[in-house]
This record gives sequence, structure tokens and C-alpha cells, in this order.
Amino acid sequence: MMVDVFDLVIFGGTGDLSRKKLLPALYAGFVAGRVAADSRIVLTSRSGLKGKVYDWLKGVFDESQPACAVEKDQLETFASMVQVLELGLTEGGDDWAALKAALDCDDDRPLVHFLAIPPGLFTSTCELLGEYGLNCDRARVVLEKPLGNDLASAQAINADVGKTFREDQTFRIDHYLGKEAVQNLLALRFSNILFEELWSGRTIDHIQITIAENQGVQGRAGFYEGTGAMRDMVQNHLLQLLCLVAMEPPARMDADSIRDEKLKVLKSLKPMTSAEIERNVVRGQYLAGAMNGQAVGSYAEDLELEHASHTETFVALKANIQNWRWAGVPFYLRTGKRLPDRFAEIVIQFKSVPHSPHPGWGDRINPNRFIIRLQPEDHLALRMMVKNHGAKAETLKEVEMNLDINGNDGMRLGPYLRLILDAARGDQSLFVHRDEVEHAWRWVDSIIEHWEKSEEPPESYQSGTWGPYEAHDLMTRDGREWFHETSGRKVAR
Repeated sequence: MMVDVFDLVIFGGTGDLSRKKLLPALYAGFVAGRVAADSRIVLTSRSGLKGKVYDWLKGVFDESQPACAVEKDQLETFASMVQVLELGLTEGGDDWAALKAALDCDDDRPLVHFLAIPPGLFTSTCELLGEYGLNCDRARVVLEKPLGNDLASAQAINADVGKTFREDQTFRIDHYLGKEAVQNLLALRFSNILFEELWSGRTIDHIQITIAENQGVQGRAGFYEGTGAMRDMVQNHLLQLLCLVAMEPPARMDADSIRDEKLKVLKSLKPMTSAEIERNVVRGQYLAGAMNGQAVGSYAEDLELEHASHTETFVALKANIQNWRWAGVPFYLRTGKRLPDRFAEIVIQFKSVPHSPHPGWGDRINPNRFIIRLQPEDHLALRMMVKNHGAKAETLKEVEMNLDINGNDGMRLGPYLRLILDAARGDQSLFVHRDEVEHAWRWVDSIIEHWEKSEEPPESYQSGTWGPYEAHDLMTRDGREWFHETSGRKVAR
């Protein structure tokens, strides 16, 4: 087992992302023996930290529990690795000199700068890193989403960061790419001829990719209003998952080869005309409703808005990839807030059998499906039809072939830990190239520009439902339906 030694600076180190995701992941990695005790973790904060690091970390882990028990001795050791520095991100001074002094050393251990800050601060932060010599060859910079608000702003950020850090030093993170099930998807696709022979429009009817959230947008007013689900989720997470499903086999499983194939997919996405956007894209905004028996407010109430808002909290769309493999196969993408369940799932639905040879089977034959579940737990499964054991010959049932491999090799790496370790090693395979970001924005921008020109408000949907009816209609007019697995049971839409 590889134990990693590195220096990590988390800009915005006392903020939400750091407290809820990064620090719990790093602590679990330390307990599992994947992060060496002589690694150094520096957290930057506008106001510094009052009190002991140990006490603060204990409070953080009480709220955002790591994937392991928090023991006093281990937490004390981990706390000794952590230093909190008060640091401004717009101009240099003594605080930046203190950061440089904290990181200066003669060894060649990797130095990872994780920018868990708003994208508006990326440029000034990178400029200061360059000014203080913290962009040396051993340094990498990790850019957290969102990378810009449209194509022009993304290009500007990429250009500004590129003045300080080379492309091979720049790691644009999408944590969905670090999930275990996504890694299993790549392994299954490219190490088994069975899947390669089936992975095309010859046998696949359509593909669904869903990221559903049961929470609203409380506490995110400064970010979400004016951003919306298309920019927040579709441009990055959903399109990246689409790329991994649709990409051609890379020549090698290295960063350049994988990213080249993903880029080809984005270039092949069919641009939509205004008429196609009207027909194939649904956006919605949640109203008041009930979640788990509790009354909840509308989007406007959650953000305490005094004006009407056109910001979407739900998007469903049908995309098409114009290439030899996927011609005629629709990709249905869906994401939303205040939905009944929280899950992320890819469903590969194969075509139905061309003929039912037994008169008793009739329309009881469900199409085969390959299920890739990303959250709340990792899961891979094939669903197929078999004879119902002990029943009449015409009685079929659908069964699930579980493809999960759960060994006894300790806790699984969470996506953020896996990606931080990859960045420290300089492995960009699971990170996004600047060209991918820009092509994704180019495709998404055309849809957003159509919405802005039309001035039509989003469709409404009640909290606790599966979005606007138009999203249901998007599928049913094609003779299809949304699919979701919960405890092996199909949930009706």
C-alpha cells in the first residue's frame, strides 16, 4: 500500500467544502495509512483560528463524520499536521511571507494548492502564488468548480491561471470522476470484450444519467441565484459522466489518452436549435411542499427573494452524440433539488428482444439494464430476465446480477481523497482538461442564451415530487420512462 507524503494548502481551509469534505477525507486517509504523518496541511482563512487546532478539528468531525472512528490519539497526531494561517487572497504581505516560510523545505515532496474558494479569487490567488515562488516545479494547483459562469469567463480563468501554472500543473477537479463506481465502469468497459461488443447503438436503446438531490438551496443564496442547475450540475458533473460512458477506448489508460477521448465526445454533442431546446430541454423551479412529512418552503422563500426569479433548480434534457457509435441513441440527463430521494445513477438500457418465442411471455420481458449507482453508495449491477424458479415455464422474473467486489482491504477511498492523492502524484487521468471545460461551456451556453432571450420562467414543481410534468413527458413521448432503483425496487414516476 502506497503511503503519500505531501504538502497541502487548502485556500478557504475553514470553509464549507474543507470542513464537510476535504478534512474528513484527509483524516480517513491518515487513519487508513494512505496519508503519511509527516505530511503538512495548511488551512488558509480570512480570520484565522481562535483556539487549538485539535478542538476545532474535533468540532468539524463531530458535524462531518469521516469514514472511520475519531480516536483521541489519532486526532492529536493529525492535528499536529495541520496549521491554520490568516491570509488575504487579493494582495501580498506578511501573511504570504508566513505561508512561504511554512512551506519552504529542501525536499522534493509534492506541494498541492487546493483552491476551495470562489472562482473570482482564482486569478489573484494564482498571481500571488507566483509572486511568492509557490508555483515551483513540485507545485500543483487544484481548481474547484464552478470554473467560470460561461465560456468567456472560463477562458479568462484558464488564461490567467496559465500565466502562473503550466497545464501539467493544473488540476480541474470534478469529484464525481473520483467515485469508485466510475472507476469500476472504466475497468469493466475496457478490460472485458463482452461490454465492448455491446456498447453501441446496435444493442443500446438509450442512456439515462440522473443526479437527484433532496435538499433545497438554503444557505447558498450568494452562489445559487443567477447560477442555477444548468451551470452548477449539467456543465460539469453530468457532461463528464456522459463523456465517460460514451468515450471510445483510449490507446492507453493515461491522462492524455483518456482526456483526448472525452474531448471527442464533447465535440460530437449535437448543438440544439431553438426549436430543439424548446422540445428537448426542461427547466424547473421548486415550489413549497413536503419532504419526509415536513412542510418546506419554495425556492424564493428559501432564499428570501423579494422578486421573481428565473433561476432553475431542475433540468432534464435529451442530448445526442453525432458519431458512428452513438448515432440514434438518446442520452437523457436529469438533475434537480427538492426531489423525493438523493441519488446519482447511470442507467444503460439495452434494446428489447426482437421477438418473444413463448406466447406466455408476452410483454413481460423487461429490457436488460446496466445500473451504475454513484451515490449514496457505489453499486454496479446487470438486470436480466430468468425463469421464475419452480413456477410455470411462461413465468419470468427480473433478477439483478451484482457486479460489486467488496474485499476486506479496509475502507474505500472517498472521491476527494483519491483525487488529492492523484494530484500529489501528478496523475491527471481523473481531472478535466481546459479544452473539455470550454467545449462543455460552449454547448451549455447556447441553451442558457436561448432561455435568456425567451424570458420564459422555469416550469414549477412541488417540493417532494420528481420535477415538472414536462420532464416526465420528455421521456413518455419517446415511449420511455425514467428509471431508479431503491432496494431493488423500481420506483414509479
